[in-house]
Amino acid sequence: MYTLYSMQRSGNSYKVRLALAVLKAPYTLVEVDILQGESRTPEFLAKNPNGRVPLLEVAPDRYLAESNAILWYVARGTELAPEDPIARAEALQWMFFEQNSLEPNIGTAYFWLSLVKGGRDLQEHSLDDWMENGSRALRVMDTHLSKHDFFVTGRFTIADIALYAYTHVAQLGDFDLTPYTAVRQWLSRVESQPDYVAMDWQPQTIAAE
Repeated sequence: MYTLYSMQRSGNSYKVRLALAVLKAPYTLVEVDILQGESRTPEFLAKNPNGRVPLLEVAPDRYLAESNAILWYVARGTELAPEDPIARAEALQWMFFEQNSLEPNIGTAYFWLSLVKGGRDLQEHSLDDWMENGSRALRVMDTHLSKHDFFVTGRFTIADIALYAYTHVAQLGDFDLTPYTAVRQWLSRVESQPDYVAMDWQPQTIAAE
């Protein structure tokens, strides 16, 4: 059984929890509060020298980091991970987009404005750039979703999970989703998927590190 090191309010961690829930894959959850420096302890850094969550223990003392890499690993051989070479490349395309265009802007705004006390004042110089670049990413997504129900293959995949995690909390980072009708409809489609779980959901098995 997997052990997942995760922070409840982290969008990147939520991606993995959502995928595991949809896949009905059992795992033990270890909560790591990055705001309290728990990912920077010697014990955690021995597992992931980059000091970030999520982190998945896939075998004894063997760890896999980076949320989208973890998604590909846990979803291998399932309908969540496209097998067709073109569809696989398209899924990777959108997951790279998520890490390069969405997470650095919408995800970062969510982190500083919603999770960090006083974060708005600390990052006031960055807000305009986040808003401009995050809104551009939302427009790209909205254009695609105006013609497609999901991002790849016409069905729900890990590409949707990767993009959903921070998009669904965009409003907590001051983004107004009202103009993005197709994005909002897609959010509803994701939330209607069998075995969908919300960000605040926790599995039954929780361990202390």
